Amino acid sequence: MAKLIIQVPCFNEEESLPVTLSALPRSVEGVDRVEWLVVDDGSEDRTADVAREHGVEHIVRLPRHQGLARAFVAGLDAALRAGADVIVNTDADNQYRADDIGALVAPILANEAEIVVGARPIDRTSHFSPLKKSLQRIGSRVVRKLSATDIPDAPSGFRAMSRDAAQRLNVFNDYSYTLETIIQAGRKGMAITSVPVRTNPDLRPSRLIGSLGAYLRQQVLTLFRIFMTYRPLFFFAVPGVIAFTLGFLLGVRFVYFYVTGTGAGHVQSLILAAILLGVGALLVLVGLLADLIAVNRKLLERVDWRLQKVEERVSGQGRDD
Repeated sequence: MAKLIIQVPCFNEEESLPVTLSALPRSVEGVDRVEWLVVDDGSEDRTADVAREHGVEHIVRLPRHQGLARAFVAGLDAALRAGADVIVNTDADNQYRADDIGALVAPILANEAEIVVGARPIDRTSHFSPLKKSLQRIGSRVVRKLSATDIPDAPSGFRAMSRDAAQRLNVFNDYSYTLETIIQAGRKGMAITSVPVRTNPDLRPSRLIGSLGAYLRQQVLTLFRIFMTYRPLFFFAVPGVIAFTLGFLLGVRFVYFYVTGTGAGHVQSLILAAILLGVGALLVLVGLLADLIAVNRKLLERVDWRLQKVEERVSGQGRDD
């Protein structure tokens, strides 16, 4: 019996949440049961009460505002505890067409994918400025390179995932989960795909994007941290090798001048060469250590995933007894 839980992270969504919930389906082809879950991320209005009034089965209330990424993770944890076989995440501002949830979960139900990301019609979305559309395309291209996937709309929050995929994902960024989870899934070898979805007119301005400059800065920092986390050897060793090579060449240059009797005026080159050699060697060493730490992190994630499976089997046996 397959259970689908649709989760909606919320922060002060008293006005927009009724519109979003009224559009959510109560039945989806291929699924036996559909339930809703709302994550109240420290809201100061009646978000939780509105969710309860509209028949939401699961309400998670965070004691203070922790941001979209933390709310997303809290929702996944709650959905897993509630026995979800498939989890769909959508926005509280009704940005995405709920009628497309069936298309979103279909590849998972057919065992063709573990994660499915809804690709918005960016070029036909009128409330996206030309600059925002360009930045979205550039960001998605970078994510595709880092993740070795083919997801055209990486920042899309409209996505579905299997129970197994939700258990294996870990979000370290506090700002947003969208880019990190795609890169992580690609690096872990998960089957991830994309389906076209439709969008609704804006109900309110985006709260995640206070200003385009701040959003861009946050996303660049996010990509920077993700690259450092998931490809540490390349991140540190490549600039280390470049610095070491430049230092070596400067050293050779100084030796040449010294042998020819004109090295007295090139002491600065020798100092710079020593600095570059030291920095290069240090960066390579840091890269090797970071790579070993990354291997250890992967092993711990695998152990954590297996422990979750064991706990599920034990709890299942307990219910049967």
